[in-house]
Amino acid sequence: MADMISDAPSSEPEVLEVQPIIEVSDLWRIYRLGVHQEISALRGVNLRIEAGHFIAVKGRSGSGKTTLLNCIGGLDKPTSGSVCVFGTDLSDLSEKQLTRFYREKVGFIFQDFSLSPIYSVYENVEIILRIGGMSRRECRERVLSCIQLVGLTKWMNHRSNELSGGQQQRVAIARALVNRPKLILADEPTGKLDTTTAREIFALFRDICDQQNITILVASHDPLIAEYVDYVINIKDGQILLNPS
Repeated sequence: MADMISDAPSSEPEVLEVQPIIEVSDLWRIYRLGVHQEISALRGVNLRIEAGHFIAVKGRSGSGKTTLLNCIGGLDKPTSGSVCVFGTDLSDLSEKQLTRFYREKVGFIFQDFSLSPIYSVYENVEIILRIGGMSRRECRERVLSCIQLVGLTKWMNHRSNELSGGQQQRVAIARALVNRPKLILADEPTGKLDTTTAREIFALFRDICDQQNITILVASHDPLIAEYVDYVINIKDGQILLNPS
């Protein structure tokens, strides 16, 4: 029968669209200095990042890399355009919702470590869970696990100001991991470290990404980072370079 319709399944595989963990669309961030002067820190940035990668945003000082990270991390608000993280448009969230969203889903790491000098290593890591309302007994196992992961078990009762810069950054990494995030945002995490220690920190990020399937986005001008990441996003004058020279 010439008009018979076959019930055989198609040989072409079904293509499933992967939901990006970060999606930035036509992002502008303009700072106003006085009445007549404006600085465009970001100029129409488009960016799509899928889960499970270790990625660097590289650029010179003033290129816009930190502003981009701050907009993705909810620490700064775009002048126009949109930022979606885990499928949520950040502009749809109130300040209270935004704070809770990031506390539960994202870990932050900064150049200056942002540790309390009067707290021990353990207490600096524990504080994130305590802010979230978890009891000391409940969070102990998780805190100890994160401290062990970054290699600081022997120092967990030391105050942060008794540690080296590299050790302090490891504490900051443990703190960023303690709430089980699927995304870590790090701004110049090796900016205050020597070359050997910077390599150790980048290698630790690589291991965390591979072993725990955590997406890590790092803003950095350190050339060493290219040896460890899956790929580099180059930014200049507030725009992503598609074909950097």
